[in-house]
Amino acid sequence: MTQNSQATAGLRGQVAGQTALSTVGQAGTGLTYRGYDISELAEKCQFEEIAHLLLKGELPTRDELAAYRERLSGLRHLPEPLRAVLEQIPENAHPMDVLRTGVSMLGNLETETDFSQQQDLADRILAALPAIVCYWYRYSHDGVRVDTDSDADSIGGHFLQMLHGGEPNPLHEQVMHVSLILYAEHEFNASTFTARVCASTLSDFHSCITGAIGSLRGPLHGGANEAAMAMIEQWSSPDEAEREILGMLERKEKIMGFGHAVYRESDPRNAIIREWSRKLAEEIGDDVLFPVSERCEQVMWREKKLFCNADFFHASAYRFMGIPTKLFTPIFVISRLTGWAAHVFEQRADNRIIRPSAEYVGHDLRPVVPIDQR
Repeated sequence: MTQNSQATAGLRGQVAGQTALSTVGQAGTGLTYRGYDISELAEKCQFEEIAHLLLKGELPTRDELAAYRERLSGLRHLPEPLRAVLEQIPENAHPMDVLRTGVSMLGNLETETDFSQQQDLADRILAALPAIVCYWYRYSHDGVRVDTDSDADSIGGHFLQMLHGGEPNPLHEQVMHVSLILYAEHEFNASTFTARVCASTLSDFHSCITGAIGSLRGPLHGGANEAAMAMIEQWSSPDEAEREILGMLERKEKIMGFGHAVYRESDPRNAIIREWSRKLAEEIGDDVLFPVSERCEQVMWREKKLFCNADFFHASAYRFMGIPTKLFTPIFVISRLTGWAAHVFEQRADNRIIRPSAEYVGHDLRPVVPIDQR
């Protein structure tokens, strides 16, 4: 591999297209959606406002938001054939595989036949994703067929109500709004680029989203919060966490939830979710998990100058809300669907098939030797 190809491995630093949806590491605190800084959006908005912003171009008025929420709540039902498929998926399946199958099956039942349907399909999938994962989880783990047409006002509240079987804690619903906002969009990340590549072939909307889910399933992308949780829940004190982190560093083991491909000094989403995790810890009187998480952050910065990315404190926040670890990344999907869909819209609006070239590093041209002479 040449020096130039090493510098661009993984397409790092390469401009692969244009977008009006977000900037990463360029303006404000480090992340913007359609010109709005993430810190302001997380402080002043609810997730449905961000979905409207990304999918329809602008933040909604009060009346527009009410109408959009009503529309989404009316799209939560799951067709009987889809529920039947979800009931066949075993308890030990990865929930990301469940979402992949659920969206693909929905594509068979509600197939896109014309690109003019894309806005409606985006709203439909956004409304259905919480129901898909919660219906499967409650049926496979608890033997319960949950009512997916809950009366919860928000997408996050809907998820929590189906998962826990009761009205969501107001603080938990607020944290879900923040979490979904933070994860909604992030420029040309791996899953978004997958969606755009698929869209560039003029494939259908469900295929674009299914492909994106497949990319997000990988532990180097969406699974970091699950890996972080698996790590920090082992430790019973900050001192133990420090000893173990130092040992992992000495053994050169990968520690998930730290660093980022684009951010260089900090992830602006981390400071926001860290404080909400602190509030959740205070609510339940936690004196282990949050202090352990803070010590991990301190040690990684002190030893390696590596900062927490958005995933790390999401792990403790989700745990404090009683969300099973295996459902962490599906929440990411529910949120990022808005970004994926908006990128599909953008790609389709000014399309050229994405087909990069490769640097060949194999054999020089050589003759084929007949089989009896090999």
